[in-house]
Amino acid sequence: MKQIIALGGGGFSMEPENSLLDKYILQQSMKKNPKICFLATASGDSENYISRFYHFFEKQDCQPSHLSLFNPSTRNIESFLLDKDIIYVGGGNTKNLLVLWKEWGLDTILKKAWEQGIILAGISAGSICWFEEGVTDSYGDGLEPLTCLGFLEGSNCPHYDGESDRRPSYQQLITNKKIKPGFATDDGVAIHFIDQEIHTIVSSRPNAKAYKVYDDNDKVIEKELATNFLGLL
Repeated sequence: MKQIIALGGGGFSMEPENSLLDKYILQQSMKKNPKICFLATASGDSENYISRFYHFFEKQDCQPSHLSLFNPSTRNIESFLLDKDIIYVGGGNTKNLLVLWKEWGLDTILKKAWEQGIILAGISAGSICWFEEGVTDSYGDGLEPLTCLGFLEGSNCPHYDGESDRRPSYQQLITNKKIKPGFATDDGVAIHFIDQEIHTIVSSRPNAKAYKVYDDNDKVIEKELATNFLGLL
């Protein structure tokens, strides 16, 4: 199975006291002690971000590691990543992430990992990157569309309820045909794709939702999608 778990927000970096989404990601490997690797490229391999990753995952039943492109620990990046069960991508500047990944060949390696059944997961930039397009603040002021890896069809907008300009900007971009229709996720929501189709949508917050957003005769349609609160499962 080809799996991607796209988080609109939440996880160890936004909800350090709420482990529901990150534990869900670990459970999908179906292994007792999965190998999970963190890519913090979008944050410039922030030491603080990487430290928070280890602070959480070292307490779980897993084998955490990270790959830095600014200070790589190995020359054989492909072998290093293809040995993992889960690859978890952090948030930050999506544009820079994509540029660096292409330069280092990670776009190709990650596609190979996905096709081999390694679970790809990520928050914010780490969610946007898997789609054909995404809404990003990578350019500074304002939100702009960005061409991404295209593992998943359509576009993606994270932080749909967490940042006041996300919802109106995404809807306007779709209405103006500047970005493809797609999926929006509130903070605390993850869409789990299997073989490019939605398998399930889960949340760490009771009222957080995901939406399918598209245009119908120049009118934006926002369809709420069924979301399962992990606290009740």
